[in-house]
Order: sequence, then C-alpha cells, then structure tokens
Amino acid sequence: AVEPLAVRMRPRRLDEYVGQEHILGEDKLLRRMLEADRITSLIFYGPPGTGKTALAELIAVHSRSHFERANAAAVGVKEIRQVLEAARQRLADDQHRTILFLDEIHRFNRAQQDVLLGDVERGIVTLIGATTENPFFAINSPLVSRSQIFQFEPLGETEITTILQRALANEKHGYGTLHIRITDEAIAHWATICDGDARRALTALEIAVLSAGDCHSPSVLRAESEDAGDAGQIVIDLEVAEQSIQRKALVYDVTGD
Repeated sequence: AVEPLAVRMRPRRLDEYVGQEHILGEDKLLRRMLEADRITSLIFYGPPGTGKTALAELIAVHSRSHFERANAAAVGVKEIRQVLEAARQRLADDQHRTILFLDEIHRFNRAQQDVLLGDVERGIVTLIGATTENPFFAINSPLVSRSQIFQFEPLGETEITTILQRALANEKHGYGTLHIRITDEAIAHWATICDGDARRALTALEIAVLSAGDCHSPSVLRAESEDAGDAGQIVIDLEVAEQSIQRKALVYDVTGD
C-alpha cells in the first residue's frame, strides 16, 4: 500500500517488460542468454528510469535464482561476504543459484569490488550491477572483464505511453478501479517531458491522481468514485499534467534505478 506507483507497476513477467529491444529483442544477445538459461554476470549501464532494476528482478525469476539486492552506497564488505557465504550454502544444499543485484555499483570502492572477483569468476554468485556511470571508467577492470555489459537507452514516447496506459488500466497495482478521465494531451506531455524516464512519468501520474480533490490515497479516491458516481471522477488534462510533473521535481529526488 505504501509503495510508489513506479514500484507497484514493475513487470512481473518478461513479456510485460517494455523497452530495450536492442538487447532483449528476438535473437539479441541477452534474450539468447535467457532462453539458454546461461546468464553470466552482467552490468547494466544507462540513465535512470529505463528498467535496469526491473530487468534484474525478472532475470532472477526467469532463471529460478535467489535474488539479493543491495545498494553499493549502503553495503560494506562484511555484508557482501555474508551474501557470498549464503550463496555457497544454497549451492551446496540444493544447487540453488544466487543473483546479487548491486545498484549504483560505481559507488563500490575498488577494495570492495575485489571481494566479489573470486566468487563471481567461480560462478558462486551471479552479479548484476546497475550504474549510470560509464563502467569502463567507474568499475574495476577485472570485474568488468568478467561481466557482459549492456547499455540501456532512454525509453521512447510510445513506450512511455504504453507504461502509463497500463498503470491506468491495471486494477491490482495501478488505477484501474478508479474513475479517471485523462486526455491524450496529458499523456503525451508526460511521455515527452520525462526524457525517457518511466519512473518520472509514473510519478507524475501518481501525483496527478493523489492530488485530485485533496485526496491522499487510492483507497479514498476509490471510495469517492464508487459512492458518488461522476462526482468522484478524476479529471487529468494538460494543465494538471504540467503541474504534476513540476511538483514531482520539487517533491522527489530520484536517484539510481
């Protein structure tokens, strides 16, 4: 209930994933690796809001691996050693593989990166690192050489529009149960101004919905919609869309992916 819309709307299956066709399209390298169940350590490099974290989670689900997530800025060598030891134990107990997702891996210092090298090379753990920095400059060369690097691109306006429309239609995780009337101009504005960042577009939609009628939660809006008929309708036009994405810049400081 407290998760932001952008988190709730993360894809749960590969066929729900939007974007990055240059690496995930038919016959592309990452797609072939997934289909062959031969995922090696990976580094995802690209701007925020392009699906790096979401894809890492989907890879863990697809490969039936245990998923460990950490932010490199907040985890130390001790915690990483604990993750590696647990990964060894899973392999020994039932051959269950572990994926370690390190967000902002460029903030891991070189001594910390060196801790991973041996177990990454032996396949004890599969590392997926995410970074907005050029990995060839920001990440230890031995770690880079043991990983496949995939560059993520900003999402196109059509892809952002698809993501927004899914959020509006999804009854479980989005706003499909609410009575929302939104103009094409509003969606087009978000798709254009978000600069290929799906998180930014979804945050703008969330602000527009939650700020309607001075309401503060989807449950309040849903009750109004059910009890009041058209009186509970949420109207989002171009003016509301413009104000929502401006307020987002003031309220949220979104970093990482």
